Amino acid sequence: MPSLRVLGHAFRAWRRNLRWAKHEPETPYLADLLSGEPVCLHVGASDGRHSYVMTQVAPKARIFAFEPSAFAYEVLKVTTAWHGIRRQVTPIHAAVADKPGELLLVTPKKTSGRMGRAYAYVAEQAPQGPARPDLQDQGMDLQPTPVVTLDGFCAERGVEHVDFIRMDIEGAELKALQGALQILDRDRPHVLIEIHPPMLEARFGASGDEVLEIFRSRGYRMFALNGDRLEERTDLVDGVPWKDYFLIHPSKAGRLPDGVFKARMAA
Repeated sequence: MPSLRVLGHAFRAWRRNLRWAKHEPETPYLADLLSGEPVCLHVGASDGRHSYVMTQVAPKARIFAFEPSAFAYEVLKVTTAWHGIRRQVTPIHAAVADKPGELLLVTPKKTSGRMGRAYAYVAEQAPQGPARPDLQDQGMDLQPTPVVTLDGFCAERGVEHVDFIRMDIEGAELKALQGALQILDRDRPHVLIEIHPPMLEARFGASGDEVLEIFRSRGYRMFALNGDRLEERTDLVDGVPWKDYFLIHPSKAGRLPDGVFKARMAA
């Protein structure tokens, strides 16, 4: 039986989803990416809001939702059950990286005393000093979490193709993508990824440009919101600690549903 805290968080997430409230501005564009029966990997699923949206724009979608936090994983299971989408969404209690095993999930404690679950990230060992370089905190919670690679997971589960990846993992993007190169080379899936240059540099010894190069070298085209306008870009947006980017491969442009991405890819 889920705890009262889990049920409380799940209820708020369920209610927000029904109202389409507090969703990222990129969320409406999922309807321009998904149709038919797409296989989707939701990496950093949290309470499942993006998984919920995927099922609404593509009711026959099959979604694997990866969440490393034990608490958020329980919330995810309850929320998907209440939405009646358990047949489409498979919650997975795991982080995603470049090799399987176990890591620490570092969750900052906000100055308000609440846990900053949205700012949690994986690490090999506890950080020295502040939990994150871009956040004021008053300590942190450390929790061991299992780790999988996307390539290994799909091979083990018999997932023969992937159409879409949503990734929001607070700086671990490069490690996660390095564990998904077989999928990227085989399937050229659409990708919506949040890239965190300060976290990549401070906690993972990497850079946003290294993340972008994975897609550049494979011929992907990149799009990002500028206000309420979707624009094509060849580099990351300067001066922001994190931002969402859409990556689409030209070989998959013909399968896009009618919408802004199909029109842009044809230009």
